Amino acid sequence: MDIGGGTVYPEINFTLPPIEVTPATMPEVCAHYREIIGGTLQRAAELEAPGVLVEFETVPPMTANPDFGMAVVDILMEGIASAADRHGLRAALRVTPNDNREFARPPQMRAGIHLERMLELFDRAAARGADFLSIESVGGKELHDEALMMCDLPMSIFSLCVLGARDMRFLWSRLGEIARARGALCAGDTACGFANTAMVLAEKRMIPRVFAAVVRAVSAVRSLVAYECGAVGPGKDCGYENIFLKAITGCPMAMEGKTAACAHLSPVGNVAAAACDTWSNESVQNIKLLGAMAPVCSMEQLVYDCRLMNQALADGVGAARTLRRWMVRSDAPLDPQAFILAPESAIAIAGSIVAAPSAYLAGVAAARTAVRLMRDGASSGALRLDPREIPWLDRMDAALADLPADEGTFIGLQSDSADPDKWLPAEYGL
Repeated sequence: MDIGGGTVYPEINFTLPPIEVTPATMPEVCAHYREIIGGTLQRAAELEAPGVLVEFETVPPMTANPDFGMAVVDILMEGIASAADRHGLRAALRVTPNDNREFARPPQMRAGIHLERMLELFDRAAARGADFLSIESVGGKELHDEALMMCDLPMSIFSLCVLGARDMRFLWSRLGEIARARGALCAGDTACGFANTAMVLAEKRMIPRVFAAVVRAVSAVRSLVAYECGAVGPGKDCGYENIFLKAITGCPMAMEGKTAACAHLSPVGNVAAAACDTWSNESVQNIKLLGAMAPVCSMEQLVYDCRLMNQALADGVGAARTLRRWMVRSDAPLDPQAFILAPESAIAIAGSIVAAPSAYLAGVAAARTAVRLMRDGASSGALRLDPREIPWLDRMDAALADLPADEGTFIGLQSDSADPDKWLPAEYGL
């Protein structure tokens, strides 16, 4: 599989139906994963998929007990090998352990049992033959959740670009060591717990959509650190900020959109596909639908989506650009979150990030650029904004104007205002 070489591959992601993962239930858990990998790869072969990326996201007990996680890794590796033997199907495995560090309160990020067992699972999975290592890391999330609910942009930038960036560098340096030792590839991280949470809250009308859009732009600064530490992609699927990262790094990226409605709703179902190298369903439970088990149905949807994109690519640059234009224009005018994911917006935001001298100032620059793009889009008619949201552009501009140029001063101000019971500065080297 040549991911990033001009073919879009389906990336299937799946999870269990409601079931407690314990030693007593592990036989049933394993039976689910055998059914999933066998059914999805058989359907991919029947539909002549050019290859498949299989993602295994653990549930928390599988990271807390690496033996549980490895039992599933073994099943998936065996299923991939069987599909290659029986059908000649090419497939690769991405392993994404759950980041359990947030289960300690306040979170302990740089030591402790949660970190040790997570790194153990990464190491053992890579040694077993997992191709790609990914994670949805949570550094800074203990402060970011409240920042979202309060629409506190300075605290969001602090959480993502100061705490998150520092934790990313700590974590991805260690994942790089594991990958090099075991012959695996570091793929990428995602700001799912930050920017996707903002998107879901905006979809429920709990926070402004323009605020969620700015958080998405800022989140790219945090996720970029994985690539600064040696990640090569494909970026993790639920990182809609991946289009900014692709503009900066050129690395291949996974994306998700309309075919991820089984996991969450979004206003970016088409535009998210504009620059994808793998196309994912996010995650789906192993439950029975009328057509087949839900992961098998998701695989069929993904294969057909990828067929369309690959046919456009095969028909030449003009056809590919036409399809991309349709994907963008069908979403971008209707929602600010979609608008900033359009390639033109993404390139502008990416440019502001790489021009900044630090992660903190890159977050400020990304936020300012996102606000400016939305304001210009609303003025020109390229973006339709709810009138109630427009004052939020002024509020965010004012908040950004008040931020100090010096990172140390900013850290001091935000540290003083953060709830001391929720975080441990030493866990971020502060």
